[in-house]
Amino acid sequence: MSTLHGVIVSGSSTGIGAATVTMLANRGFVAFAGVRSESDADRLRAVHPNVRPIFLDVTDETSIERAIREAVASGVPLLGVISNAGIALGGPLERLPIDELRRQFDVNVFGALAVVQAALPHLPAPGGRVVFVGSISGRLAMPYLGPYSASKFALRALADALRVELAPDGIAVALIEPGSVKTPIWRKGRESRDRIAATLGTDARPHYYRALERILKMTESEERGGIPAERVAEAILHALTARRPRENYLIGSAKAGSVVAMLPSKIRNRILRASQRL
Repeated sequence: MSTLHGVIVSGSSTGIGAATVTMLANRGFVAFAGVRSESDADRLRAVHPNVRPIFLDVTDETSIERAIREAVASGVPLLGVISNAGIALGGPLERLPIDELRRQFDVNVFGALAVVQAALPHLPAPGGRVVFVGSISGRLAMPYLGPYSASKFALRALADALRVELAPDGIAVALIEPGSVKTPIWRKGRESRDRIAATLGTDARPHYYRALERILKMTESEERGGIPAERVAEAILHALTARRPRENYLIGSAKAGSVVAMLPSKIRNRILRASQRL
């Protein structure tokens, strides 16, 4: 590329975000990498000169405005924004504190859109690119991962609506929908197991305790057997650079999951219960 173009990436500290900013930098983009700690910023600066960390908390409006302003002030013309920051919360919905559900949506839905809203006025029209990182859980709701699934369903709806709204200006909106990925998001979720168990108390339905242990083991297995984060980064790069980017990128096990999602509900539920031994 004869002219450097910039891309804002939220949630760049680890996993998909870190793989994406590395790939973008190696392909000649300036990657404005959203991080929340100085140690993460130092680590990413060492990756490539084109990686420029910006401090970005997607749940803080002031932080978002400051980060976008910093990227714009760099003088590097922006091409796109990648809304990637996310967390995974779980537990039986019957016992889930509503504040936990709000936190899930604050990051995965409201925060995802807030970053895009702030960046959009600075993207070229036509030619700008918006990329949301979703999940197959946005098509196939997983038991005991209801908060995460609900947030990804909502994110998919936002992407679908925004795509039509921005089409007249020639700004493309893509949704990345991976299946299992080797990423710390599930490890971070498992670290909250004691808090989740505490919400159950001693009088919850007995099968909740057994199911919770199976789900935690399942996430360990899926994390070990998931695709590398670089596979997802490749799809994000395509969404940014292709002349005709796809609207949806189903990656890895998400392709099979999308087929299950279209089955009649009774069959779909039977498959889910069997796959997770519920």
